[in-house]
Amino acid sequence: MSEQKTRGGDTADERLTYEQARAELATVVERLEAGGTSLEESLALWERGERLADICQRWLDGARDRLDAARQARESA
Repeated sequence: MSEQKTRGGDTADERLTYEQARAELATVVERLEAGGTSLEESLALWERGERLADICQRWLDGARDRLDAARQARESA
């Protein structure tokens, strides 16, 4: 469950689309809810879920910023 390094020093996580991050987050939540994992694995899943939730939030924040900018541009035109 660790982040994979890619060329240029960025992580593969930084290239996930919103949909990819959301789908993986749903899988992580399902695994945590199902139980049956060791404490260490549960902690790793939780940490992964936190990273994925942050990615989703950045996408949503970016979408909100774009919508706000489009509205402002329309209003000032």
